[in-house]
Amino acid sequence: MLIAGVDEVGRGALAGPVTAAAVILNSNLKIEGLKDSKSLSVKKRKNLNKEIKNNSVDWSIASVDSKKIDSINILQASLLAMEKAIKGLSKTPDMVLIDGQFSLDIAIPSFAIIKGDTKYQNIMAASILAKVSRDKLMEKFGRKYPKYGFELHKGYPTKSHINKIKLVGPCAEHRL
Repeated sequence: MLIAGVDEVGRGALAGPVTAAAVILNSNLKIEGLKDSKSLSVKKRKNLNKEIKNNSVDWSIASVDSKKIDSINILQASLLAMEKAIKGLSKTPDMVLIDGQFSLDIAIPSFAIIKGDTKYQNIMAASILAKVSRDKLMEKFGRKYPKYGFELHKGYPTKSHINKIKLVGPCAEHRL
């Protein structure tokens, strides 16, 4: 049975996309050190990101940008990113486990699991792929918009980030 885990990152940010990943792990292979991405160091996430990509049955990453977030709201954008990640898989899973309280309108049996990223390895793997992917994008935005320090706070509402917005105003990547 192919079970995909799905998670998203960037929902609470003030800038950048919301990014989701879907991962189908190889049930015959154990990836050591899998945890929710928020509880791992940057170095550990990057190492696990490579291992997950190299050793999973299938994986997919999808993002919804700040403009689309503004037009449909962050919840709908998060759900859309997760749906896009699932549709991006080359193999169709038999079941989808979704981190959080909201299920998806998909034709595959799916289950929303609160704190699923602390309970299921495939959701943990998805959280890592989504986080590493989004962080890379925010580092790129940090180079494009150096006044904001995106490479440091990844678009989240830190005191420094909020002060930068007050001083120079929002950029094209900020959500309205």
